[in-house]
Amino acid sequence: MSVFRDYSLNVEIIRALDVLNYLEPTEVQSKVIPAALKGQDLIVKSQTGSGKTASFGIPLCELVDWAENKPQALVLTPTRELAAQVKEDITNIGRFKRIKAVALFGKQPFAPQKQELTQKTHVVVGTPGRVFDHIERGTLTLNRIKYLVIDEADEMLSMGFIEQIEQIIQKLPRERVTMLFSATLPDAVKNLCLKYMNGPADIEIEASGITTAAIEHALIEVRQAAKFGVLLDLLTVENPDSCIIFCRTQEQVNELFRGMADLEYPVDKIHGGMMQDERFEVMNAFKRGQFRYLIATDVAARGIDIENITHVINYDTPMEKESYVHRTGRTARAGKSGKAITLATPNEHKWVQEIESYIGFSLPVMKAPSEAAVAYAKPAFEAKLGKQQVRKKGKTEVMNEDIMKLYFNGGKKKKLRAVDFVGTIAKLEGITADDIGIITIQDNVTYVDILNGKGAQVLQAMKDTTVKGKLLKVHVAKK
Repeated sequence: MSVFRDYSLNVEIIRALDVLNYLEPTEVQSKVIPAALKGQDLIVKSQTGSGKTASFGIPLCELVDWAENKPQALVLTPTRELAAQVKEDITNIGRFKRIKAVALFGKQPFAPQKQELTQKTHVVVGTPGRVFDHIERGTLTLNRIKYLVIDEADEMLSMGFIEQIEQIIQKLPRERVTMLFSATLPDAVKNLCLKYMNGPADIEIEASGITTAAIEHALIEVRQAAKFGVLLDLLTVENPDSCIIFCRTQEQVNELFRGMADLEYPVDKIHGGMMQDERFEVMNAFKRGQFRYLIATDVAARGIDIENITHVINYDTPMEKESYVHRTGRTARAGKSGKAITLATPNEHKWVQEIESYIGFSLPVMKAPSEAAVAYAKPAFEAKLGKQQVRKKGKTEVMNEDIMKLYFNGGKKKKLRAVDFVGTIAKLEGITADDIGIITIQDNVTYVDILNGKGAQVLQAMKDTTVKGKLLKVHVAKK
């Protein structure tokens, strides 16, 4: 299949893929989508950055029944960032089919998630701990689940989630499709597959990102005391548009951030010690191109899908060989090329050797930039530093350009249902049901997405149109 139109997909899904500029399937998508659409259990060995979220997101959006109110698909992810990212991707793919996805993860209040699950929900994406919590408390209904996706299974194993995943699986309907995605397949993950899958098909995508020309790898040998100076020289000579600098600990991230911020570099930081909302805010600002350098611990290596990261710098050599693959996989995404540079001190050589035997080749050693090279590169570096960053539009922003979310001051307590809003709005002049997106009905308020740039028209008309005999206040939603 050379284009998404070759799969027998719903026109609303094709339309969303066109807006998202998903034109040709990646290798993992071309192998997974047809098998998933047939309802086959799958074990997919595929690296991060290969386009796997869409490989299960597209079939899920295609297969779920819009009319069913209870969740039909459950996606388990190891981190909160990845859960939020997958939920966003599924919402975008299913936007015109009005697929409602909900993200469930910890360090967030339980009550709003519980409230959201009382709405029509098609797909639930979450971390195992919080998902299990909702199951135990009876706030997540499982009897209509037909599809289970376990994403980044090897990371789930290393974070100690496998037992909890088994507990969740045991509570799901037996008649279901199960898809597991993993960059590596340790024995514990294989055993999970054998135990809970039904004649699964094995799909393996060659780990092209590590070994091909897409990523240029380099190793600089450096003393600890000289690291900061070498990093600044590297940034001057390489002059990246968008770069992630990885450190081993939160303290190291904070220290490096302070050092670079004091020198007025366009920089921010992310690590597990920060509040969840702050982490999301930093990630979104980085995606939009509001600053150039992100300093991060490995928590940020999972679930960051930003197409334009040109460089990854390992300020500290990762202690886990798998981390090297996940860190460097942040660059060279979506078919672009990238550069991964590792700074290694003499006592980090044992980890470098482990990484090299794991990836199957030696990291090419390069010299730290010379004074002459730094002096030569400085004018171009300073010119770019002074320039305002070009603001990038995220996929969701592109998707939302023609969408207006309207707020109505009536909900379940006024006995209002989604069909009441659809029936009323679709009767307005020049509006059809195709112009109505996701409808969220709460106790006292309702939010309605109006598609195709027709929001202002609907807003005006609804100021003096009743819904089920009630005239409701209506304005553009703040959220």
